[in-house]
Amino acid sequence: MSEAVRHSHARAVIIGGSMAGMLAAAAVKDQVGSVEIIECHDLPEGPGPRVGVPQAAHIHLLQSGGVDALEELLPGVIDQLAASGAHRIPVTTNMIIYSPEGWYRRWRRATHRLMTASRDLTDHVVREQVLKEPHVNVRTRSRAIGLLGDGRRVTGVRIRTAGEGGGEGKSERETELRADLVIDASGRASRMPQWLAELGIGGLAEDRVDSGLVYASRMYRAPVPTHGWPVVSVYADPRLPEPASAGGILPIEGDRWHVGLMGAPGGQPTRDADAFEAFARTLRHPIIADLLARAEPLTDVSITHSTANRRHYYERLRTWPEGLVALGDSVAAFNPMYGQGLSVIAQGALALRELAKGGLVPGLSRRAQRAIARPVEAAWALTVGQDIHFATTTGKNPRFTDRLLQRYVNRLSLTATGSFRTATALTDVLALHAPPTSLVRPGVLLSALVGPLRPQLEGPQFTPEELRLLDGVRERS
Repeated sequence: MSEAVRHSHARAVIIGGSMAGMLAAAAVKDQVGSVEIIECHDLPEGPGPRVGVPQAAHIHLLQSGGVDALEELLPGVIDQLAASGAHRIPVTTNMIIYSPEGWYRRWRRATHRLMTASRDLTDHVVREQVLKEPHVNVRTRSRAIGLLGDGRRVTGVRIRTAGEGGGEGKSERETELRADLVIDASGRASRMPQWLAELGIGGLAEDRVDSGLVYASRMYRAPVPTHGWPVVSVYADPRLPEPASAGGILPIEGDRWHVGLMGAPGGQPTRDADAFEAFARTLRHPIIADLLARAEPLTDVSITHSTANRRHYYERLRTWPEGLVALGDSVAAFNPMYGQGLSVIAQGALALRELAKGGLVPGLSRRAQRAIARPVEAAWALTVGQDIHFATTTGKNPRFTDRLLQRYVNRLSLTATGSFRTATALTDVLALHAPPTSLVRPGVLLSALVGPLRPQLEGPQFTPEELRLLDGVRERS
């Protein structure tokens, strides 16, 4: 195209009504005349489970970098989430974290804020805000089955829509949906590599790094009011000889705790509800099991084996067609233990929006794909940089430089247990506010050399008020 597509006539088609799909719509809705979201299933009216999102049963949170990006995309959405019951968690003020190097302090000065809520609530609040735009529509019970166009330009998608009733065996029809911009937000099940091959685009590089961790989740009625209650995490230590294990408790809406437990092959959690709390007691510290003994289970145990890190390097392809962008898990999916996924999606969508402000001009798709890759790269370095050190990991082995870097990160983590400056440097990176390279700034290097300025804590740092509340609650018999 020789000039930008005009706003009123441009049409965007988004494959997938997931969080990535909704945020993609938020990114381009002000630059096009219409947005059509193609979704396989019906969408819930309220904060209920969405079919096709098994990972919704597991812990989700927004890192500070994701919170900021989400608010930029949808002004007011963070306050709306909070008003609906989501929790703002000051970092590390309201966090009880047992790292491999010891307990992190709850510094009085918060450097960042997490948002914690059930995935169903987060999806609902975001979906409601996006779909209130009259030119943003969802075509449900429809599936994208291919791209229109060629290797130079994508001009739309072929879709298959279920007939009346939508059930299996019902009649289906295929149609072509023309678009000036197609965004693939279809998640881990994306068929983009095959579709690109059909357009004559090959040579796509892909990485898959799998620690083998199994993730088990369960909801509990908290024994205490959850407003202001801390996040609790026990991290895995890859240096230990036994299978890696970890766990966490996130306060969410409705005075509930969302509990996640993780274990590597040889020590994995199961669906057995009676074994859930017993597994929690096998972690490096029994704090999670001790808290759950006071809480009331509300759900069965949900299990997922989909914890592999997987990435497609679309930004490295020699050619990339105009009119096509991939976003979210269709580009990269991460081990959920590190809580980076939603924040990376939000940051990628924000990068797309900033570029799209100039209109759907030639070269936009390639520039957008490269911009989306930047937050992906930061999260990939964090998650894979940890997972490769587990003995059960497949797909990549740690090199000498990886081991050297891990020793440095371990030193930083040890220093962070007693140094606010170092703790801030680490949380800046974990919150996706700063790149991992910021950890080798001269000031950070010096603090790591000096080491922790305060003695290590001997146990979890509860406040007197939290202890009083817990003392008033009897353990379940």
